[in-house]
Amino acid sequence: MPLFYYKALQANGTIAEGHIEAAGRPDAFRQIETMGLRPVSLAEKAAAKNGSVTAATGGLGTLSFNFKSRKVSARDLENFTRLLSSLLAAGVPLSRALVILHKEASNPVTKAKWKEVHDYVVDGMSLADAMAKSPETFPRVYTAMVQAGETGGFLDVVLQQIADFQAREKELKGKVTSAMLYPAVLLVLAVAVLAFLMVFFIPKFQKMFASYGGQLPLITQVIVGISHTIRSYGLIVAGGLVVAGLMLKNWFTSEQGRRVWETIMLKTPIVGPLAARFAMARFCRMLGTLLGAGVPLVQALNVARRSLGNQILIDAVAQSIERVQEGGRLGESLADCQGLFPSSVLEMIAVAEESGRLDAELVRIANVTEGDLDRNLRTAVALAEPAMLFMIASLIGTIFIGMLLPIFSLQDQIK
Repeated sequence: MPLFYYKALQANGTIAEGHIEAAGRPDAFRQIETMGLRPVSLAEKAAAKNGSVTAATGGLGTLSFNFKSRKVSARDLENFTRLLSSLLAAGVPLSRALVILHKEASNPVTKAKWKEVHDYVVDGMSLADAMAKSPETFPRVYTAMVQAGETGGFLDVVLQQIADFQAREKELKGKVTSAMLYPAVLLVLAVAVLAFLMVFFIPKFQKMFASYGGQLPLITQVIVGISHTIRSYGLIVAGGLVVAGLMLKNWFTSEQGRRVWETIMLKTPIVGPLAARFAMARFCRMLGTLLGAGVPLVQALNVARRSLGNQILIDAVAQSIERVQEGGRLGESLADCQGLFPSSVLEMIAVAEESGRLDAELVRIANVTEGDLDRNLRTAVALAEPAMLFMIASLIGTIFIGMLLPIFSLQDQIK
């Protein structure tokens, strides 16, 4: 029988701690209440072979420790969301639906995570709060939508909308990844070729140049110097780059660094407009989905702005939400976010708002924007490929010219 470690509040206001054996968490809570205590926390334990008490695999504390570095896959999360929606729509109680999903999960990490959510819900926590305990699995926008569904009494509808949103976003991200795959391969090949030339090819010419005795051309001196630096201090330089990369990564994860990086990304040609269109598509789809599910406009705006993924854009939309709260219309309130919403989109939002079909129009705008984004990505990649090929050819050609110039000079002296 499982062993549970509990903390409970006594009648005199002090905290009591202890262990009890129970068939499950509900039974453990009943036993604690029978003792006249008010449960504060409950964690499942298991007795180790040496007699000491260790955390069991099903304990909440151990779950956060054992699986912290392992995430639930996007596919498992989408299946969980869609199945939970179907079960709730069929009239299955939430706790029973979570038990069913936990039993049907095949992946150990997924099974443990669904059990963790179930345990929190059985303890009396709302589903949104239970999911918020695992931000690495359930994004903030996910839990915000669940909270809106629980508050409005249409959780099954919201979960279905979330599942559809996840499927579309996964498809869009897949297109972005596929579009960037070939340029990434070209970049890796370029670095590999340049490293080979610098480490193995140029030193063979360097020995010949040493016996040349004459003054090497400037371009040859630069290339030979770079080659010597890479061969002599390559590991140190690589280590320094790794350390610098980690420091930059840590800085960019901070609030100040993230804002600087996001500002740079938005101002970068080609990349900035694509990132803004991607954020706008997510925002419009999320807002239209929430409005279609019956979520009030202000609450839907607060949830949808979290889906932007860029703090600069989130701040801009936050100011627009304040205008809506003061009684302004949505299209007019978003007019200051020109970097995110083009004038044509603002006009369509204003017209849809007047005609009372804002939710459907926002979803339509998202569909159109995603189609345009797909075409723009293909165009950008089509331009990037020849540009990268030209850059690679230029670098390799410069190296070969730098190596051949002294040979031509040597031939002229021999003549």
